[in-house]
Amino acid sequence: MPVRAEHDRSVLAGLLSRDPVLHAYQLGDLDDFFWPFTSWFRRGDEVALLYHGVDLPTLLAFAAPERTGELAELVTELAPVLPARLWAHLSPGLDATVARWYELSDAAAHHRMALTDPARLARTGPLGRRLDRGDLPALRHLYATAYPGNWFDPRMLDTGQYVGVEDGGELMAVAGVHVWSPTWRVAALGNVTTHPRLRGRGLAAGVVAALCARLADTVDHVTLNVRADNTAAVRLYERLGFTRVAEFTECGLRRRP
Repeated sequence: MPVRAEHDRSVLAGLLSRDPVLHAYQLGDLDDFFWPFTSWFRRGDEVALLYHGVDLPTLLAFAAPERTGELAELVTELAPVLPARLWAHLSPGLDATVARWYELSDAAAHHRMALTDPARLARTGPLGRRLDRGDLPALRHLYATAYPGNWFDPRMLDTGQYVGVEDGGELMAVAGVHVWSPTWRVAALGNVTTHPRLRGRGLAAGVVAALCARLADTVDHVTLNVRADNTAAVRLYERLGFTRVAEFTECGLRRRP
């Protein structure tokens, strides 16, 4: 069964919706907001996405544990025609598959987490206001100070799903989304940070709670990615009602000579 390029969003949505939490980022990328930056590949019922809207193209290849072997076959056929350099999010075991063609760098284990106990959010007072394009300079300044190197596309502010807290006229904490899709009823939180000067005061919990409350009317699944070794963030999200639902590896890939 050969790999084929898939251009039918309804087909992709049907396949990805079998596990909307595992595939939340890919479902979100079916929206018009992201669709022009995507290339999709399919082998049978397994799907891989190559996202072009960042400096390094990013490969997303996720499967449930019992289907990883089938996804590995897709990646095996696809790898020879992928770019020479890219970033990747890979289900466990697929790093060994791509290592036949690529040298891996900066590999880090990550958790996919999903909001499974929203009642816990009610015990955290929501904080902040909705941010818009007028807040972009302040947001860039906060990220440069508190979260250098994070992936943030200014277009994400246009979703209306960014919440921030100010102190003395300066933006001090923010929570936002990487994807938000009312069509496919999924969201993926991202770009969450607090100024180092005010960490430990519950601001991150407050803005995440406020953002989740905003999302509740438009999505059924709220997810996020977090590095496995970021224990403070993992504990924060668990306290807010998120549960670890899958593991994966993020890594850089450079084609072997």
